[in-house]
Amino acid sequence: MTPISGGSESSSRNHGDGASDRHGESRTRSHHHHRSSKTRRRQRRKRIITWTIVGVAAALVLSAAWVGIRAVLATNELQAAVPLASRAQDTILAGDAEQAKATADEFAGHAASAVSLTGDPIWWLYERLPLLGPNLEVLRSLAASVDRVAQGAVLPLAEAAGGVDVAAFAPAGGRIDLQPMIDLQEPMGRAAGAFDAATAMVERPGVADAEVIAPLADARDEYLALVTEARDTVDAADRAVTLLPSMLGAEGPRDILLLFQNNAELRSLGGVSSALALVHAEGGALSMTQQADSGDIGRFRDPVVALPIETRALWGDNTARYIQDVNFTPQFPLAATIAREMWKQRFGTEVQSVVAVDPVMLSYLLAATGPVTLDTDDVISADNAVQFLLVDVYARYPVAQQDAIFADAAAKAFGALTAGGADPRALVEALAKAGSERRILVWNADVEEQAVLSGTTLAGELPAGSETEQAFGLYFNDMTGSKMDPYLDVQFGADAVTCRNDRLPLYEVHVTLTNTAPADAATSLSSYVTGGGDYGTPPGSITTSVHVYGELGSYNLGVLLNDQPVGYHPTSDTGYTLSKVVSQLAPGESATYRFGFLGGEPVQKQPVIESTPLVDAPEILGVALSCESAVW
Repeated sequence: MTPISGGSESSSRNHGDGASDRHGESRTRSHHHHRSSKTRRRQRRKRIITWTIVGVAAALVLSAAWVGIRAVLATNELQAAVPLASRAQDTILAGDAEQAKATADEFAGHAASAVSLTGDPIWWLYERLPLLGPNLEVLRSLAASVDRVAQGAVLPLAEAAGGVDVAAFAPAGGRIDLQPMIDLQEPMGRAAGAFDAATAMVERPGVADAEVIAPLADARDEYLALVTEARDTVDAADRAVTLLPSMLGAEGPRDILLLFQNNAELRSLGGVSSALALVHAEGGALSMTQQADSGDIGRFRDPVVALPIETRALWGDNTARYIQDVNFTPQFPLAATIAREMWKQRFGTEVQSVVAVDPVMLSYLLAATGPVTLDTDDVISADNAVQFLLVDVYARYPVAQQDAIFADAAAKAFGALTAGGADPRALVEALAKAGSERRILVWNADVEEQAVLSGTTLAGELPAGSETEQAFGLYFNDMTGSKMDPYLDVQFGADAVTCRNDRLPLYEVHVTLTNTAPADAATSLSSYVTGGGDYGTPPGSITTSVHVYGELGSYNLGVLLNDQPVGYHPTSDTGYTLSKVVSQLAPGESATYRFGFLGGEPVQKQPVIESTPLVDAPEILGVALSCESAVW
């Protein structure tokens, strides 16, 4: 039994030992399998990561290439589009409707392609990248702006040109056909809105001030200048087609008072208003029904309107007592209101509009109409009108005849304008040039009509700046009581610098005046021209009051004459800070004034000057301020 029992135990142990070996072997195999699986998973993950990286890198490379290629293509489209815009404008003005439409379509095609190339999601993502992103955003904004011009302005205007004869805008047979203007009101309004939107796309922060590569920055700045100029042109045209039909009698008879300003005796708005005319407009038909001079208007015992207190303090009651002095004030709406009331009190007609022009504007007009012959047999043209009317008349004709010559020149020019034959394009360019130089000023008694002109040079308002510009008004008034201002040479300029801890900028307006009259002017010029000393100025000398208006919120800092402090009159007008000096110069003498102003907010802006329109265009002085050169 024992052996059996022992064998049994032995067998049992042997059996147990075999099972253990098998289990160990199984565990070993399992362990090796587990390690192998982990290895394979790690390798698989590595492959996935590797291919993912490769894929992402490839995607980035491809997308970068995609964006780069599309950027080049978009740039090419814009370069092709921009010149076509001005070509389309030329063909519209030339009256070539078919070519205008074809050019507009080509322009719009390039613009639309540029927008498409810069408008996909990949482009949008790349705009979020540093350094590269701003460049892409600027390029996309340029494309969108050009497309807005194409779709909202060039195409509608080219379409409208098919039904409009540009020659119809020029008077003929004493009338102007008003229907073409009325037909253009809708497309011109759309175009003005499109240009506003297109300009805003490029002016907005993040585009206008973005740090981008030099070629793109140059293209952006050049385009912004072009689109801004075009916007202003279209805006002026929109206002014109909106307002002119009403002023020319589309809705009923109108009477317009014309003031002819004589720049030989300066006033803030141009010159003395010694010649006047009444124009009647009805359904586009124009006729000059009455003429008068300052002698016919005469002197009013009391001011014809209640003058603002500041106007009375600055210019006195004569502003509303003498027609020659209504434009002492640099605010044409006030001057026009006074002139209107004077005409009404003298002649009984209450006009609906007042328009002021000067001999320089007349010379521009004669470039479109051609020369005219006066009753004296003098021929005046674009080349000699200013010299004849502001200088030669006083040397060649007696005082009693001079006003009649001015009236005749005005009537002859008006007749040449309304009779027909004027070059339409030259006429538009002449009026636009005169308007930009403030040589045409317009006021309407109707508030809504006047609102159309608000903010334009035609309105004759005090200067208004912007977010980037600090505006100054520079106004001259003759104090000699003479016709010496053709001999007054004027130069001016301005600059700004920020030196104070409060960051308020300093502005300086520099004005240089020179009396260019001959040394013997006291005897070689007539006493009517020199004033004969009647008002305290020695014959041959020129006495001028100079008023510099600072923008609302600015402060006077003083005035220097030839770099030395000089007495001046600090005051205000309608909320504008201003500084006044009076200059008296003998023949050959010069004086340089430096007017200092402190800006009202801690932002330095570009100073711009709005000036009295002079006989000759003033030379612009180069002014470069520094904290060392500023004396305030």
